[in-house]
Amino acid sequence: MKCPGQDSRYWKTDSIYETKCPECGHAVEFFKDDTMRRCGHCGHKFVNPKMDFGCAAYCKFADQCIGNLPPELVAERESLIKDRIAIEMKKYFKQDFKRIGHATRVARHAEAIAKQEDGGDMAIIMAAAYLHDIGIHEAERKYNSTAAKYQEIEGPPIAKSIMEELGARPDMIDEVCDIIGHHHHPEKNESKNFMILYDADLIANIEDNANEKGAPDPAHLRKIIKNKFFTDAGRKRAEKVFSVSDDT
Repeated sequence: MKCPGQDSRYWKTDSIYETKCPECGHAVEFFKDDTMRRCGHCGHKFVNPKMDFGCAAYCKFADQCIGNLPPELVAERESLIKDRIAIEMKKYFKQDFKRIGHATRVARHAEAIAKQEDGGDMAIIMAAAYLHDIGIHEAERKYNSTAAKYQEIEGPPIAKSIMEELGARPDMIDEVCDIIGHHHHPEKNESKNFMILYDADLIANIEDNANEKGAPDPAHLRKIIKNKFFTDAGRKRAEKVFSVSDDT
């Protein structure tokens, strides 16, 4: 059975249309399921400007349905996967708003750090941020503990299942699961993606501790920011969040 969005039996009169070539302005006819077409006048090949690739972000049959996505849309697809991962994380945690809130704050900090720090892959960073603690419920169920080592054991299989169902690429799944599997225990020569996730999680954990136990001692907080963070952008983010600096 074809996806109704791509099955011509469900098409309407506006499913075939013309658009101007961005190079020469000549009219080019598109069918709604065309990913790209070449201008018959100047030969320029360009992406279908009206095609909605949203479902391709999470449908595991996307490749069979619309073929390989053009390179121009790969980044958009992975951004959409990130949004779907956020939704699946919330569905998995259900009414556990504490864990949902923590993951969401880690993702927010990670995105801010990644925008200021060169060398990271935003799709991997955000997926790891949303899923880094996904094993906590299984850790509680199996070991009656939320200890980091148990989260790191139980998290990767759950994260892998979620990401496979959403159609994430295998190398992305592998790296996200690797990060989740030791996100509390840095190793030598960590990737920039790991470093950014670690720094973001550290900020969120300091926030959680402050909410539960009160504001940390400023001198101790400055020491943590100076010595425990991997990235310059992470340190600057922490200084901004907690309103501290070396001279305060």
